[in-house]
Amino acid sequence: MVFERNGPDDTFGFGVVFSDATLDAADPVLSEALEKHGRHWDDIEVRVHGARERVGGMGMAAVVRKTLLSLLQERARAEGVRMRFQHEIRDPAELDDFDLVVVCDGADSRFRTVFADDFGPTADVASAKFVWFGTSYMFDGLTFVHEDGPHGVFAAHAYPISDSLSTFIVETDADSWARAGLDAFDPSTRPGPSDEKTKIYLEDLFREQIVGHPLVGNNSRWANFATRRASSWRRGKWVLLGDEAHTAHFSVGSGTKMAMEDAVALAGALGESPHSVPEALDAYESRRRPKVEKIQNSARLSLSWWEHFGRYVRSFDDPTQFAFHFLTRSIPRGKLAVRDAAYVDRVDGWWRERHATPPLETPFRGGTFRIPSRRVAVGDDLLTGTDGTDIPMVPFGGQPSGAGVWIDAPDREEGLPLALDPVRETAETGAPLVGVRGGTTLTRVLVAEEARLAYGLPAAVIGAYDDTATTLLLSGRADLVGGTK
Repeated sequence: MVFERNGPDDTFGFGVVFSDATLDAADPVLSEALEKHGRHWDDIEVRVHGARERVGGMGMAAVVRKTLLSLLQERARAEGVRMRFQHEIRDPAELDDFDLVVVCDGADSRFRTVFADDFGPTADVASAKFVWFGTSYMFDGLTFVHEDGPHGVFAAHAYPISDSLSTFIVETDADSWARAGLDAFDPSTRPGPSDEKTKIYLEDLFREQIVGHPLVGNNSRWANFATRRASSWRRGKWVLLGDEAHTAHFSVGSGTKMAMEDAVALAGALGESPHSVPEALDAYESRRRPKVEKIQNSARLSLSWWEHFGRYVRSFDDPTQFAFHFLTRSIPRGKLAVRDAAYVDRVDGWWRERHATPPLETPFRGGTFRIPSRRVAVGDDLLTGTDGTDIPMVPFGGQPSGAGVWIDAPDREEGLPLALDPVRETAETGAPLVGVRGGTTLTRVLVAEEARLAYGLPAAVIGAYDDTATTLLLSGRADLVGGTK
């Protein structure tokens, strides 16, 4: 039995994106229908500074939300599932007679809140703003468009969902959003009406990119993305699935895609333990949670990129490096090479044209220091080049006197402001470089980027080896890389 609070054709948003892996795992009849009605592509395109960079091997497909709803309903009817539309469960006691209750009432799930003591929900709200439109301009695959406008940098995630419509999601930072006067729409307005002022502004800003085509609204209004988690996905015979249990930023994965993968896993677990719902739910969560957390961790890196992307657009004026920096926010160089070896060869060639050597073997010059490569070994008070040359290092607060300065990255992003102030103070002393250690991979990179992009101060990122090290150099996130002696 399915209880749906909306009508059978009600949707908010436009299209749904799936990876090839999700389609392969889904119900075969549904997969065939999605292949028939959807749009498929292998390339991702990045547009910036008047140039277009493409990378292949991504294997993705999209379909109109209403089409997906119709296909799911058709498949459910064929399997004998009863569906009641425009029926919202208000009292949990209505469901007492069911053996299993699967909660799928959205990212703002009421039942997750009602039973918060059991599910333990949390939410991390991003600072970046986003709004969801469609457009009649037909993109030929997943495309990321970056525009540096009069009020700040805006970027669009766009992809085709039918023969006549593309999804067009726009992100920006809160300051640019406010400067553009896009903060006037009343967010308490009932669901349905779109923000027309924003629509007009973005149609003009992206006019060349969408060749004058209009944007299409559908409950289109600005929001801040919330990454949601739950400490437990089950409460007795109740279980969370999809956005109710977890969300991940749409730049790396669709909520619908993750929900479908949850459903496949839940159905499999119930099939293995048909006589024990608790046993099946335990198996479902134990199998899916690690995979979901991996996606969320990857999405967090991507979301962090989007919170700072205006800086990157303005700092990386070469489209090749900007696109590589963008793509490697969540996919390292080695994985990109598996998907599109020719693309990575082009990026490697771009570096060699400028330096005549591979990234790790490129000499480093900073202040009075000269070492023959970008690899360093790390001691408490030294960075040592591959030729034995030492660069003296002092802790922050000491006297640089020509030495590099250690900056300790925080263990959590909330601690970044306290780490970024020392970067500014170090730059003001005239130190030749900073060494960033401790913290996490993400916080080390963010501190290093603050040094490099805000103050032009070379940065050594500690704890980076092999492919990760090469990725950091090619993407402009670090000048030196290394590990402890």
